[in-house]
Amino acid sequence: MAGDSEAEDRTEAPTPRRLQKAREEGQVPLSHDAASVAALALAAVAITTLLPQAGTEMMRAMRGLLAQSSTLAPGEAWGLLRPALLAVLPVAGAAALGGVAATLAQTGGMFSARGLTPQLSRLSPLSGLKRLFGIQGGVQLLRAVLKLVVVAAALWAVLPAPTVLRDALLMPPGVLGGLMSAELERLLLATLAALVVLAGADFAWVRFRHLRQLRMSREDLKEEHKDSEGDPHIKAKRRQLQQQASRKRMMAAVPKAAVVVTNPTHYAVALAYEKGGGAPRIVAKGVDAMAARIREAARDAGVPLMANPPLARALYKIELDTEIPPEHYAAVAEIIAFVWRRRG
Repeated sequence: MAGDSEAEDRTEAPTPRRLQKAREEGQVPLSHDAASVAALALAAVAITTLLPQAGTEMMRAMRGLLAQSSTLAPGEAWGLLRPALLAVLPVAGAAALGGVAATLAQTGGMFSARGLTPQLSRLSPLSGLKRLFGIQGGVQLLRAVLKLVVVAAALWAVLPAPTVLRDALLMPPGVLGGLMSAELERLLLATLAALVVLAGADFAWVRFRHLRQLRMSREDLKEEHKDSEGDPHIKAKRRQLQQQASRKRMMAAVPKAAVVVTNPTHYAVALAYEKGGGAPRIVAKGVDAMAARIREAARDAGVPLMANPPLARALYKIELDTEIPPEHYAAVAEIIAFVWRRRG
C-alpha cells in the first residue's frame, strides 16, 4: 500500500536535472526490439548484396569438399571452407553494426558499465519466479504473441497465390531460381516492415514507461529546487545578515559625514566630503525608521542636518558608497559651503 500511495504522489513530469541524473546512473529508454530490427535490416542488406557472389563461392567450396571428402587432409578442408566463412562474416558484421548503432542512437552515445554489475537479487529463484509469472512476465508474453501475430499477418499478405506455386513446379531451373529469389525478397521486406512497426511501438512504450518511472512528487520538486537554488530559509537568513552588516557599516559612517540632507522626516542621506578629494560621496541613506536612526546618530555626533526635500529624494536613489552625479554638484556644494561657513 505504501508503494501504491508513493506512486500516486508522483504526478509531476521529471525535470531535466532528474533525467540527467538518471542518465548518469545508466537509466535510459532502450528498446531491444529496435536494436534487433536494425541488426536484421543491415544483415538483410548484406545478404542481398553479397549473397549472389558469396553463394556461388559457397556452393563451389561445398561441392569440392563433398567430392574430395575421403582424400582431403584437415588443412585442405579448411581451405575449401574458407570462402563459406568469408561469406558469413560480412553478414554477421553488418548485423552487429546495426545493433550497436541502434543502441547508441537511443542512448545518445552513452555507455555505462553499471548494467554489467552483478545483482544478487537477479540470482534469487523467488525473484525469477516473480518476473516469470508476475505482471511483467504476463506483459512480455502478450508482447511476444502480438509480435508473432503481426509478423504472421504480414507474411500471409505477401505469400504467393497457390497457382504461382503450382506453376513453379513446371518452370525450368533458371526461371525457378529467379522466382524463388523474388518471392524470398518480398517475404523478407514484409517481415522487416512488420518488425519496424513493432519496434517503433516498442520504443514509444519504453520511453513512456521510462518517463513514468522517473515522475516526481511535489516534495521531490521542492527538494530539487532547494538543492539547485539553495534553501529559501537559509538564503533569507543570509540576506538578513548581509543587510544587518551593511546597516552597521552605514551607521558607523554617519558620525564622519560632512552633512545629512533630510526630507526632513521621511528621507535622510549622509554625505562625506574632504577638501582636495573627489566629489561628495553617499555614506548612509534611509527612509522612515532608518532615516530617523541616521538623524539621531548625526545629532549625537554633531553632524549638521540640512532640510532639502527634493535633493534628499534625488540623492536617495543613488547607490550607497558612490559619488554624487554632476547634476547635483551645485546644490550639494551650496549646502556644504553653508555648513562650513556656519562652523567658521
